Amino acid sequence: MKKSFFALLTTLLTIYSLSLRAQITDSADPLRPSAPDTTKRVKADSSTSRAVQKPARDSVTYRIKVTADGTANSGNVNRVLLQLTSAIDYELSRQFKLSTNPSFIYGRQNGLLNEREWAGDLRSTFRYDDRLYYLAFGSLEKSNLRKIALRFSAAGGVGYKLVTKPSAYLSVTNVFLYEYTNFIELNDINVLRNSARVYGEYFMGKDKRWSISHTAFYQPALNQKGNVRWNASLSVQVRVTAAVSLRTTAFNSYESIISPGRKNNDFRWTMGLVYEKK
Repeated sequence: MKKSFFALLTTLLTIYSLSLRAQITDSADPLRPSAPDTTKRVKADSSTSRAVQKPARDSVTYRIKVTADGTANSGNVNRVLLQLTSAIDYELSRQFKLSTNPSFIYGRQNGLLNEREWAGDLRSTFRYDDRLYYLAFGSLEKSNLRKIALRFSAAGGVGYKLVTKPSAYLSVTNVFLYEYTNFIELNDINVLRNSARVYGEYFMGKDKRWSISHTAFYQPALNQKGNVRWNASLSVQVRVTAAVSLRTTAFNSYESIISPGRKNNDFRWTMGLVYEKK
């Protein structure tokens, strides 16, 4: 078990260090209900020697999810967009969980490279089984679309689970965030932000085959007037096998401070496949 723990922890840190990325603002919630169920384990009864169920979290558990989606157009507009995202949750103990969501987006239009977005983060969550929990994270981002050479963020705060039913999950988080952005064509920016997020996931149909998830962030700067970032996403997913699902996602992102020649708002709509292992 120790070898397995250190192997996966090394993988997490390697992904984080190699990615040089981090827009975590559109990341999935590591505490969502589709995480592995580790509330039961078998223990021998000392008096009857029969197996009984007992709540426990002694063993380390993990979840891996990989998504590949995009769009392609030809004709008057030649457009290719590829989006690769992943999510890894690793439960270190009954109290702590590590999570990371590395991603890569590549897009070309009429022969020109428009998007080459790298993002990644490393998060730790304390008391993740409780309704009120605590989280801290660091992240990196590099964006060709927004002309960002490097963006670094570090934050800490609290989260609260409003709904934790088997077919519905809803949570809110609020953190204080330090952000440094090195723009290619704009002066560097150091800001403190308040970041509020609402995340939800809902299951429907026979065997919970269908699911809908949504995420929304609002991140105003505390030390710069008029500096605001927000984004939101909506995904519909249908499971086709135990591990593979089809998904379509609409995502919108807005930043008030941008490089010259860039637009404040970006919208993406993609379709693709999801692979998930628990």
